[in-house]
Amino acid sequence: MDPRIAAIEKEYMRTDLPSFSPGDTVRVRVRVREGQKERIQPFEGICIAKRGAGVNATFTLRRVSGGVGVERIFPIHSPWIAGVEIVRRGDVRRAKLYYLRSRIGKRARVRERKWWLDKPSDMDTMVPGASDPVEAAEEIAAEGVEEAAEKSGGIAAAVAGAVDSVKEAASDVAEKAGDVVEAVSDKVEDVAEAAGEMVHDAVDKAKDAVEDVVDAVKGDDDDDEESSSEE
Repeated sequence: MDPRIAAIEKEYMRTDLPSFSPGDTVRVRVRVREGQKERIQPFEGICIAKRGAGVNATFTLRRVSGGVGVERIFPIHSPWIAGVEIVRRGDVRRAKLYYLRSRIGKRARVRERKWWLDKPSDMDTMVPGASDPVEAAEEIAAEGVEEAAEKSGGIAAAVAGAVDSVKEAASDVAEKAGDVVEAVSDKVEDVAEAAGEMVHDAVDKAKDAVEDVVDAVKGDDDDDEESSSEE
């Protein structure tokens, strides 16, 4: 290649993207322009091939969506690529993974590479700025701790809200229970009063009946005495 052309191409080559290889799972953020608006569209898949060199270099990502394989080819140095993120490293022995097109299910998976056993130079491509696996592991652990703290804070807020709602519901139930108890006690008193009146009435009636019986018995005795005196 003409050195002048190479110098021109070098100005358009990007150096801010991480280095990856076929077999790696990569998430690409692509700029999509719709009218006057611009948005970022992510696309995640397994890198099955890399082609070309210089500004013409491209890579192919493949993923299975809804049981259908989808492949997209991205120019590495395209300005429409907002960023590239390596999700996981793959342990493969080929430069072209076209055999994945004929596989489905678990057979279409790529074994993950044990990155903590890689050389320190390889760690820079996965964790920018990391000089050894220990630093990379520390950075990953710190990110995990931050995410866990954020999630725990959200869970604590949700639990506090649930506790407040339960307290309010319990107070409402207590108030309703008090009203029910008062109503029941009032009804019990009314029933007791009515029962007492009924008992008193029954006693009075029984007394009257007894007195009537006693009077009748006395009347019969008087008649018997009168009849005996006449004889």
